[in-house]
Amino acid sequence: MGGPGILLLLLATVGMGVAWRPPKGKCPPPCSCSKDSALCEGSLDLPVNFSPTLLSLSLVRTGVTQLKAGSFLRTPSLHLLLFTSNSFSVIEDDAFAGLSHLQYLFIEDNEIGSISKNALRGLRSLTHLSLANNHLEALPRFLFRGLETLTHVDLRGNPFQCDCRILWLLQWMPTVNASVGTGACAGPAALAHMQLRHLDPKTFKCRGIELSWFQTVGESALGVEPFSYQREPHIVLAQPFAGRCLILSWDYSLQRFRPEEELSAPSVVSCKPLVLGPSLFVLAARLWGGSQLWARPSPGLRLAPTQALAPRRLLRPNDAELLWLDQQPCFVVADASKAGSTTLLCRDGPGFYPRQSLHAWHRDTDAEALELDGRPHLLLASASQRPVLFHWSGGRFERRTDIPEAEDVYATRHFQAGGDVFLCLTRYIGDSMVMRWDGSMFRLLQQLPSRGAHVFQPLLIARDQLAILGSDFAFSQIFRLEPDKGLLEPVQELGPPALVAPRAFAHVTVDGRRFLFAACFKGPTQIYQHHELDLSA
Repeated sequence: MGGPGILLLLLATVGMGVAWRPPKGKCPPPCSCSKDSALCEGSLDLPVNFSPTLLSLSLVRTGVTQLKAGSFLRTPSLHLLLFTSNSFSVIEDDAFAGLSHLQYLFIEDNEIGSISKNALRGLRSLTHLSLANNHLEALPRFLFRGLETLTHVDLRGNPFQCDCRILWLLQWMPTVNASVGTGACAGPAALAHMQLRHLDPKTFKCRGIELSWFQTVGESALGVEPFSYQREPHIVLAQPFAGRCLILSWDYSLQRFRPEEELSAPSVVSCKPLVLGPSLFVLAARLWGGSQLWARPSPGLRLAPTQALAPRRLLRPNDAELLWLDQQPCFVVADASKAGSTTLLCRDGPGFYPRQSLHAWHRDTDAEALELDGRPHLLLASASQRPVLFHWSGGRFERRTDIPEAEDVYATRHFQAGGDVFLCLTRYIGDSMVMRWDGSMFRLLQQLPSRGAHVFQPLLIARDQLAILGSDFAFSQIFRLEPDKGLLEPVQELGPPALVAPRAFAHVTVDGRRFLFAACFKGPTQIYQHHELDLSA
């Protein structure tokens, strides 16, 4: 396919042809080697004595270094064009403009390393194309767009790098009614010498993600919680130094997040929202007692405090979580004081009242609600022992097991993927851990260095299961679960701007866009926008 062997037959078949190579050290007549000579400057300028009715042209060792746009406008009748043993390295967009009758294009044994994506635009009659034996490591996507008449394509002899750049080519080959010779991969090492036609496009991982800075919310925060109210996304921030729960909503005109309402809550550590039909509740868990429930009965009203929550039990809350038990909404508040106790509060009439005290005297730092084996479970982390797993039985939480090999765990968060339940365990001193439920207990799957970490937050954003490991001493790191390995792999360091002592992350989708909120204890809350990247482009 292609090559000098077929050229002689084609020249005889097509009709009048010219094989042109310039005399050694000279420019082709009638031009001279002056500074005005385009050929001497290394671009193609056909001699004026070439007939506009020329049918075939062979260009051999011309000394041309690039093919510019419109190089063949003087020869619109060409049916065959051959380049052999030339030194040009670039073919620009529209290099073959005007050659609407060209059927055979052979660009072989040259030093071409780059072809512009629109280089072949307008060749609507092209049937035979050869780019064989050049220096091409990749081809631009859509290079062959509009070439519906192609019957033979020869790409052999090029050092193709079989990475995401050739994915489009692998996907294109089965869709065309043309024979395609592709040759073998030159790299990467794992694929060297493998024929391109034997590669499976499904094995290429060519989707990437990027989180870029979008907006800053001035005050520091310990917690961030997304919720939907009246079909609109909202976010509530727990801002202890500002002494409030701050509710944000999306401003469609400004395309920014803006404050909507704030609740007075000095020393607040967690603001947990609950939406029940037209009603909105916010639990404000506060250090040193004084935790409150705020309520908005209907959308036209403002939130107002309605209830003090377990003042004798919740003395030093550290975390609050929402869970549903026997079809009723409940909150569990982890208490970190010796005199208080982690407390389960369930709805009873207009308010939420203590249902059960859990784990007294253990100074709990975190609570995580999850479902295992079809039943509600609760995982409590504390400063004094390994995390303990409780299961819901007979209207109470009963201890089921603890988590082995998990000392000094500050917080736990879970996610589900592929039918499995995983845990992300945050450790401030030791390595943070990823564990997987095996049906009876959580077992260690992966360890990640995490000096200075207070949060290891899994988040499902679009199609990606991510986990963000925050750090007080270094950049926060984004990981993505690789399904084929079942492990978290690093994707990106979060920033700039760098996060200062991150404590919580949350994801919200609004107006067709995806955002990540990062609540920071010693700096402002930062908002990043999530972008999907096509690495094969």
